[in-house]
Amino acid sequence: MRTERDFMGAVEIPDGALWGAQTQRAITNFPISGLTFGRRFIEALGLVKRACAQANVELGMLDGEVGDAIVRACEEVIAGSLDDQFPVDVFQTGSGTSTNMNANEVIANRAIQLLGGEVGSRSPVHPNDHVNRGQSSNDVIPTAVHVAAVTAIRDDLVPALWHLRDALSAKAVAFDGVVKIGRTHLQDATPVRLGQEFGGYASQVEKGIERAERAAAALRELPLGGTAVGTGVNAPRGFAVKAIARLNEAHGTDFVEAADHFEANASRDGIVEASGLLRTVAVGLSKVADDVRWLGSGPRSGLGELRLPAVQPGSSIMPGKVNPVMAEALIMVAAQVRGHDATIAMAGAGGHFELNTMVPVMAYDLLSSIAWLSGAVRAFTDRCIAGLEVDEDCCRREVEESLALATALAPAIGYDRAAEISEEAYRSGRTVREVALEREVLPAAELDRALDARRMTEPEEEEQDEN
Repeated sequence: MRTERDFMGAVEIPDGALWGAQTQRAITNFPISGLTFGRRFIEALGLVKRACAQANVELGMLDGEVGDAIVRACEEVIAGSLDDQFPVDVFQTGSGTSTNMNANEVIANRAIQLLGGEVGSRSPVHPNDHVNRGQSSNDVIPTAVHVAAVTAIRDDLVPALWHLRDALSAKAVAFDGVVKIGRTHLQDATPVRLGQEFGGYASQVEKGIERAERAAAALRELPLGGTAVGTGVNAPRGFAVKAIARLNEAHGTDFVEAADHFEANASRDGIVEASGLLRTVAVGLSKVADDVRWLGSGPRSGLGELRLPAVQPGSSIMPGKVNPVMAEALIMVAAQVRGHDATIAMAGAGGHFELNTMVPVMAYDLLSSIAWLSGAVRAFTDRCIAGLEVDEDCCRREVEESLALATALAPAIGYDRAAEISEEAYRSGRTVREVALEREVLPAAELDRALDARRMTEPEEEEQDEN
């Protein structure tokens, strides 16, 4: 162990740890969940700290040699080689000060090592005076949340959603010739083409992509530069603009400084908005996955229209049973995202006066939602959608036996007579076609045309005016 001191007294820190006294106090104070911030957030912290150091050097607020060492240490944080130096629990001080100081101490001590100094000496690099210069936890931590979330949406979630959308579109084309029964209220409805159903799923996912991109846009403004309460105290003029420019240049982003730093420090409405949009994406994905597992239910006593890929045994007691596990996994993730959103909404209302004090849990839940959706969507696409097959005989049989075919007779014979045919077919166990033929409600050729299921899946063609 080594001994370090802060204004509260001496603290024992494990040898080899790059963190300092404030981090160690947080480890002691918050042994709560075992949950710590993940790769995306730590990377974002490194990106923000590097950009701030570069801006401070450019403004003459930081010695060039010290600034260069800080930048090099930040790049190790960005790369992930120091992830084990970030042990602070998510449930901590509500501003995220413990995590901000964790980053400051780790970066300072690593910079000291690079300069040949002694870890824990705070010389020639100080965690507060140098690494945290021009910053406060109150603007740095929300900034890192925005950077991490936008990066994760751009690099993980949106590509995963496009992957699913393309797979669904491919199935829409492949299944377009299969006519099946439609369903409303879980009851038989008029026929649709399986390709139309999958085209609808593809469109739903594409709208989810638009919502994910809007979620990223909701996080475009950064609170960096507001420092403690939004006044920018201790931040040199132009600091935030230069730091954000450096961040954008390195990371290919288009962040801007917040238009009003009092709003940006005091509220977390951007995170709440982004989470709400991701909740909507999750709801849509859940619907798609649920439909797929229902259409593949069976194999002998369910709907059985789809054959889902068998990816693993489904039961410890029933031999040969296969379950729709990939759909179930995505549905569970979608449910958890909705839970995260509920937490984020409550946390977003947890600000008083100049600061929201529930930022760490908002950060964890938002980034978890993005990461888990990204992973579940890719797994569902590759392990379920890509291998879907259709049972055309099942679809054809269900269409012919459906009572909803009587709908096509109504324009020619009226709603009431068509309803009588449907009711008689149901009572007698026959098809609508058989009852209609027996009653001779239409000539055979006209009846065949009316009950052409494929024709019922498309809008009626308008008759051409010969004049």
